[in-house]
Amino acid sequence: MIEKIVPASAAVAEAFGDLPDAVLLGEEERLIDRAIASRRREFTTVRHCARQAMTRLGINPVPVLRDPKGAPLWPEGVVGSMTHCAGYRAAVLAPATALPSIGIDAEPNAPLPKGVARLVMSPAEREALHSNGDVAWDRLLFSAKESIYKAWYPVVKRWLGFLDVDVIILHSGQFEAALLVPTGDLVGFKGRWHAERGLLVTAVAELVRR
Repeated sequence: MIEKIVPASAAVAEAFGDLPDAVLLGEEERLIDRAIASRRREFTTVRHCARQAMTRLGINPVPVLRDPKGAPLWPEGVVGSMTHCAGYRAAVLAPATALPSIGIDAEPNAPLPKGVARLVMSPAEREALHSNGDVAWDRLLFSAKESIYKAWYPVVKRWLGFLDVDVIILHSGQFEAALLVPTGDLVGFKGRWHAERGLLVTAVAELVRR
């Protein structure tokens, strides 16, 4: 599903549920040793997806650890992103020579819980949300911001708040984002979205610079 919205240079692996043959490697076990069973299963499956994507890039599968901020650590020369939600896990990786960064996110196609929208989007963003069709537009905008952060952090190495970026969702299956914080020559992102099987997926792989 998510292969429909990522560049052709990216390797994709996804699962619509937890995989019984998925296992953890090396230090990954330490990252999840106190988690409940359901969290452990999704953590294991999404890393299994990441290793499938590594194999498709011709890279020997390795553990996917985390930096101090919790971002995944990829093999040298690789950019990537992982996501999971109820009923879906995915990983997308690409050579750093092909893409500057990539971020993906998956969410249920259902409205955000009450009160969340005002915490993650500006009044102008809320006003601009579409109100028709079978898409939960508020959840889609939230997902777009999640993907933006995952593409942002490996490049800038600092926090980006939900209200630090202004997002416009387009009916064409695309979205545009303008950064509202100083970031050198990086001024925004462009991404794509897709709705299918009760899910919303978003991806960002294009950085907009001055």
